[in-house]
Amino acid sequence: MVACDAAFAAFGECGVSFFTGVPDSLLKSFCAYLSDHCKPDSHVISANEGGSIAIAAGHYLATGELPLVYMQNSGLGNAVNPLISLADADVYGVPMLLLIGWRGEPGKKDEPQHRKMGGATLPLLDAMSIRHAVMPTDPKEAEAVIRKAAATAMETDAPFAIVVPKGAFDAYTLEGTTEQPYSASREDAIDALLGTFPSETAIVSTTGMASRELFELRVKRGESHDADFLTVGSMGHSSQIALGVALGQPGRHVVCLDGDGAMMMHLGALTTVGSLAPKNFTHVLLNNGAHDSVGGQPTVGFDVDLCAVAKACGYTHVASTSDLTALPKIMETMLAAPGPRFLEVRVRTGARSDIGRPTRTPQQCKEALMRFLGE
Repeated sequence: MVACDAAFAAFGECGVSFFTGVPDSLLKSFCAYLSDHCKPDSHVISANEGGSIAIAAGHYLATGELPLVYMQNSGLGNAVNPLISLADADVYGVPMLLLIGWRGEPGKKDEPQHRKMGGATLPLLDAMSIRHAVMPTDPKEAEAVIRKAAATAMETDAPFAIVVPKGAFDAYTLEGTTEQPYSASREDAIDALLGTFPSETAIVSTTGMASRELFELRVKRGESHDADFLTVGSMGHSSQIALGVALGQPGRHVVCLDGDGAMMMHLGALTTVGSLAPKNFTHVLLNNGAHDSVGGQPTVGFDVDLCAVAKACGYTHVASTSDLTALPKIMETMLAAPGPRFLEVRVRTGARSDIGRPTRTPQQCKEALMRFLGE
């Protein structure tokens, strides 16, 4: 495996001193190393991958130096437009390195939301005319790939992608962790919330741990999963799925259980909710200030007044709490008036080490929810 310090040094020798991106589970060790060893203005965790491409382009324009953008391969979907219409050699010609975690690599077991993108990753790069190489696990071979990638990017004035398979990086644990300001866990918050919703409520939960915890809580509580849509992919889009359900069934209460990293990835979605003002819509933000499912790298969730953002976007009722005992009264007050409503619940990072994954397939989840909504 490739040691994170060796990879960091190899990039530095190639003139790379600026890093930006969205954390990924396969890259979490390298991302953690960046967080511990980069100056704040030389490592930017961005809201989404397309934004990372733009930030990297701005860095190159300002310095003439080669930047690096890291992402999960699912993030290529967010990055396609700026890669083709901004960085491409036929447009502005902006050299940059792309470090892409290869979830769903063909021949390797992975979750269903990653399998299609895993097989499409290299063909998609080919379709965008982005030169690429798979990172070897041998350290010397990996350093050679990094040198070739950097040289090619600068020579061609274009992005070059280094695709990183599972297990390529040696383990590294984030050292610069911040103190936990809140005591309640996300799972306990979801458990407390479930008892406050009307029985006919449909729930759309965001990508990552929140959906896994919701599934296990239903089992623990002896409740049906049928009212829940577990968004296993499509990070940042849960609120719009919930919005579509709410508009389609205006007589039914619909809840989005969102995360701070996911919500900020497509923050403009709040403007759509606010402008349409569905009275049956409740947006719950489970805010722990971190990309919890992929290594715990920080978001700006605690640095931005997201309740004020929601209010400015047109949400009619907003509230924030870190006290789970206050949730029943808060929800009673909020549900007594028309939505859209926005509730921020601040929680600590982390999840149970034995948290499982949903035993229903995405198709089974979809079909059960549609039966529930059709009743």
